[in-house]
Amino acid sequence: MSGSGILNVDIQLYLSVYDQLKLAVAGLDEEQLKRKEAPGKWSITEVLAHLADHNIVVSFRIREILAGSDKILPGFAQDPWVEGQRANESGVSDLLDAYAALLQYNAVLFRRLTEADWEKTGVNFKGETVTLASVVNAFTAHVQTHLAQIERIKTVVAAV
Repeated sequence: MSGSGILNVDIQLYLSVYDQLKLAVAGLDEEQLKRKEAPGKWSITEVLAHLADHNIVVSFRIREILAGSDKILPGFAQDPWVEGQRANESGVSDLLDAYAALLQYNAVLFRRLTEADWEKTGVNFKGETVTLASVVNAFTAHVQTHLAQIERIKTVVAAV
């Protein structure tokens, strides 16, 4: 929806994050993708796993809001999730494929929504009331933060 005012959600921008991620990792070999910039920090593969996890959680939040649920929208413990699933052993192409599939699935849903749907709200894990539009826009912005992280990791890894 390229709606009006505060409800503006650009579905193409939402979908573009996949291409941005794919471009960010293009040409990197397996060692570069799995090397951590420092102890206790994530590798690029782990960043991508986190983003796939985040996409799963946000997809759930979207559906909870649309369903009119009165439950608190879930947060998740990102570091334990990455560590617990041994994310650094993942294949980057598998992570990107899963990520793209969720983006596409959500985009199909978004195209069916009305202005009133985008205004629906839920309460996040911080106790804040959020609209569906703000959840989707925050997701897109969140990816930008991690794209910058990937660029930083690439710089550090290249210097080693």
